[in-house]
Parts: sequence; structure tokens; C-alpha cells
Amino acid sequence: MAHDIHSLTDYDVKVLLAFNEAIKGSKRFSDFLLQNGFPELTALAAAINSDTDALDWLLKNGYPEFGVLSNAIDNEEHAIAWLKKYHCDFLFQFAAACRKEDEAIKWFADHDLRIFILIILTIHRVLLYQSWDASDVHKIRRS
Repeated sequence: MAHDIHSLTDYDVKVLLAFNEAIKGSKRFSDFLLQNGFPELTALAAAINSDTDALDWLLKNGYPEFGVLSNAIDNEEHAIAWLKKYHCDFLFQFAAACRKEDEAIKWFADHDLRIFILIILTIHRVLLYQSWDASDVHKIRRS
């Protein structure tokens, strides 16, 4: 690979807390991340929320592993295989936990990675809301 692979473990807990709020849709925290040099986390939060422009930005601006992570969270097999192929072990586990795979969730609990468990639970809620939106004939799909 032409660049260093980024991981969520590269970030300080305070930045990860802001990322968690951005995933929930907080513009205040998305703006905070943007203004403090973390546009990739703002884009990842948006991609997790089905923003295809944000996903595209990650792929074109040096954060392909975060774009792939978003797709792996959505259970896209080629993305899961990519994370495995490029030894993105943490991101692989994170995506699996976001897909509610018991072994992966247990791994985060066993390693006492509370900030990531918090983010995983937030993503579970976001995905649940997305599935509700997708089944609601009155809502228009964003992607």
C-alpha cells in the first residue's frame, strides 16, 4: 500500500468522544473535528450514516481504510476481505463488533476498550434507525 494505514486507535479519547457525537449527527462535534484537523473522522461519521459523498472523500483523500471500514460495517463482503488482506486487524474487529458479532464484541470487552464499545453501541443505534428508515415507505433513501 502506498500510505500508512490509519486506525481508530491513532486518536486521543477526547477526539474519539467527539467522533461518537458526530456519528449521532451532532453538527457541533462534526464541525469541531473539521476545525481541529480531523476531517477524516467527520467523513467517516457521515459515511456510517450512509453519506456516499463522504465515503467517496475518504477513498480519494488518503483514508481508504476508513471508507472500507464503513462498507465492512454494512456487511459488504469485499470490504471485510480487504480489511483482512491488508491486516487492518483492529478495524476488522471493530466492523465485526458493529455487525453485532459476539466474538468481536467480547474481544472489546476483554480488552476493556470502553471508548470503542461506546462508539460500537452508537453505531448499532444508527444502523437500527437506518433499517427503520429503509422500511418506512414515507421516507426517501439518502443513498
